[in-house]
Amino acid sequence: MPTILGQNQYGKAENRVVKITRDGATHHIKDLNVSVSLSGDMDDVHYSGSNTNVLPTDTTKNTVYAFAKEHGVDSAEQFGIHLARHFVTSQEPIHRARVRIEEYAWERIEAPGARGAHSFVRKGQETRLTQVTYDGSSWEVVSGLKDLVVLNSTDSEFWGYVKDKYTTLKEAYDRILATEVSARWRYHWSDDAQQAPDWDTSYDETRRHLLHAFAETYSLSLQQTLYQMGTRIIDNREEIDEVRFSLPNKHHFLVDLEPFGLKNDNEVYYAADRPYGLIEGTVLRDGCEARIPADLTNL
Repeated sequence: MPTILGQNQYGKAENRVVKITRDGATHHIKDLNVSVSLSGDMDDVHYSGSNTNVLPTDTTKNTVYAFAKEHGVDSAEQFGIHLARHFVTSQEPIHRARVRIEEYAWERIEAPGARGAHSFVRKGQETRLTQVTYDGSSWEVVSGLKDLVVLNSTDSEFWGYVKDKYTTLKEAYDRILATEVSARWRYHWSDDAQQAPDWDTSYDETRRHLLHAFAETYSLSLQQTLYQMGTRIIDNREEIDEVRFSLPNKHHFLVDLEPFGLKNDNEVYYAADRPYGLIEGTVLRDGCEARIPADLTNL
């Protein structure tokens, strides 16, 4: 039976790039994990093995490192834009470039006896993410974060839910609400004629609004909290049209201390790592179309 070639792409994944910028005795660090995927006129290499249109993946790796030197790394988004534009405009067979970047944050170690501001400790919180896609005429920038663990020790309830013969969960009127936030947000910016956002400021402010909404929402469900976080971002960041969340509910269950003659007045909990509820959803600016994939593992 005859076959035809479907969607395909290739590139070099997980190029680890650490860029140090020296400003006298004060140094600045950018720590990235960059993955490049290219697509275009690649039928021949699949059908016949001809590499005529193939830019070697080793070349894409070298380009990543060279661009870190030539252009610097102002932000993950801007670095991805430089790379995507280069691959599409410099190679005629390449019609579309997708650049995914994880950024690992470091903070400066402030030590009285240090001779310069060049010592850092890796932050143990979230990983910053971005995906830049360019097809020669339009851009799509989706940024976000993962592994941001947050917890409210009160101001959360869960009751009034459906019950059947298999339901054993007791209603809770004062509970711990905790989750590990994975979020992506899509920027309105899509072509060079538009003013691009200040990527770093946008990330910092979006993260701040997300955290403030989590802290300030009296939650009757994690779904409600999800919607409030997304709404807070959309309402306050005009450059963002869409936010997608994946929120595992990191359950905390009260420990039964009665066998020991002790009363547990919402003080001692068992933190369960699995199984967990998984709450996911998208919040959109009115009139905008959802484009972020439902499954964030594919982004």
